[in-house]
Amino acid sequence: MEQPDHDADLDLAVVLHALGDPVRLALVRRMAEDGESGCSPDGVDVPRSTLSNHWRILREAGITQTRRMGKARLMALRRADLDARFPGLLAVVLAEGRR
Repeated sequence: MEQPDHDADLDLAVVLHALGDPVRLALVRRMAEDGESGCSPDGVDVPRSTLSNHWRILREAGITQTRRMGKARLMALRRADLDARFPGLLAVVLAEGRR
């Protein structure tokens, strides 16, 4: 599973591209509120293969980290890394969804 190792590897254009999709943005907002998320969270109505692609884009952009727990994969928001590299970006993106 390819993902940036630390905040210095995060690229603004790649992060913004990943956050620019409504499904990926919904996944990020859900993780910000609920913490870790499984591969197929309730209420996300896209095919499983499409959802896997969204998770890959978020992971490769450095927005999420993935850990394995048995056969399951759990995704979590890399909030501290994102805030360190791009102060305030995530807060603005998340606040926009509450308007």
